[in-house]
Amino acid sequence: MNKIITISREFGSGGKEVGKRLADELEIAYYDEEIITKLAKETGMSEEYIQNISEKGIYPQSFNFGRTFTRFGVLQSNQTEILVKQQEIIKKIAEKGNCIIVGRGADVILRDYNTLNIFVYSDMESKINRCKMKAPENENLSEKELEKKIVQVDKNRKKFHELISNLEWGDKKNYHLCINTAGLEIKEIIPALTEYIREWFRRKI
Repeated sequence: MNKIITISREFGSGGKEVGKRLADELEIAYYDEEIITKLAKETGMSEEYIQNISEKGIYPQSFNFGRTFTRFGVLQSNQTEILVKQQEIIKKIAEKGNCIIVGRGADVILRDYNTLNIFVYSDMESKINRCKMKAPENENLSEKELEKKIVQVDKNRKKFHELISNLEWGDKKNYHLCINTAGLEIKEIIPALTEYIREWFRRKI
């Protein structure tokens, strides 16, 4: 049985860092932007376009995940193709071997794969501070602008999750472990998280 860990996260909570550090510690594969690269290669669309669609959460209102699709306009057809291909890629990744997958609804897509599903969250002040530390040099958003961005990205993530599942994004009942990173150095909590994960999978054998 492959050990598959999915990480859903609020924007600015450090979920990506949690995933990368855990992958390094557990010595397993890590997938995040790599999925965008694979999508671009298989669809012929640009990575920038796919990332834009993913971040803004623009999807057909009548889209029904996993079923036959109605014909949409050009943009909506592209979006449908992205979602279907993304599902295929994520399943292939899970079947390939032990890994951590960040975001992209992997917890829902892989619901039949016995995954360990983690949700990472934090308070707004901590998320703003983390965004400021991780921001590109040419990005100079005010705290108010950052808060607006955080709220919008999380709204889009919630919208996407609702599109592919009837489970509520961020609801603790839908995850095996929820991690509040507020006031914490992520690298300091990785050893404890690693032990939790190893024990969780030991009990599944």
